[in-house]
Amino acid sequence: MVKGPGLYTDIGKKARDLLYKDYVSDHKFTLTTYTNSGIALTASGTKKGELVLGDVTTQLKSKNVTADVKVDTNSNVITTVTFDEPAPGLKAILSFILPDQKSGKVELQYQHEYAGISTSIGLIATPIINFSGVVGNNTLALGSDVSFDTASGNLTKYNAGLSYFTGDLIASLTVNNKGDTISASYYHTISPLSNTAAGAELSHSFSGNENTLTIGTQHALDPLTLVKARVNNYGRASAAIQHEFLLRSFFTISGEFDTRAIDKSAKIGLALALKP
Repeated sequence: MVKGPGLYTDIGKKARDLLYKDYVSDHKFTLTTYTNSGIALTASGTKKGELVLGDVTTQLKSKNVTADVKVDTNSNVITTVTFDEPAPGLKAILSFILPDQKSGKVELQYQHEYAGISTSIGLIATPIINFSGVVGNNTLALGSDVSFDTASGNLTKYNAGLSYFTGDLIASLTVNNKGDTISASYYHTISPLSNTAAGAELSHSFSGNENTLTIGTQHALDPLTLVKARVNNYGRASAAIQHEFLLRSFFTISGEFDTRAIDKSAKIGLALALKP
């Protein structure tokens, strides 16, 4: 892909990944194996309290075409076919879920040096059409994300975002939920050698008149071990440690507790991802 402003989903992504990615509250196990012909098979299971959920995914790659077929606990067959760069900067994605006949969707993504566009349409008679676009460059990007329901003739989503990049700082501002929520975030790279970074996100809900502030940081103890921590203004603190004990195989443990109610039990999550 050509370097540029990216897609709308990239606005604020660095800060979101720092603050929310890798924190687990359940027990999850994932095993990925590869056949001699290059087919990847992934089986995963998640325990949520007394409920156990699982799925099996098969991935097949052929040149610039990737097909993913996943079967979940409810016997749904989720299929995604991705055509990567049939033309420079272009990506096409076809997805559908069986037996849901109304789930089919086609998405086109195009990334240019000064723009990023993504549009999708449902494969039904009266589909929902989604369009998002970003203009700018590697320093400044401005974008919007809009969905239109052809059945009702209404806009079901309209968001807007702004992102600013420097050498070690990324700041973003987004307006979501039809203008009801405004969020500001930043991501600061402190030391690339130790993968040390800090970030924060402040969100305000106009309908609920509520503010949510989350701050977090990460640091690599060594090339194979990453430690993360975060806390919000409601007193909820979380920490996670992720260790790569084999090539592409990770063990993650995280915990969360309420600093305003220390007597309550902390939430502990475990995740094991094996890719032998």
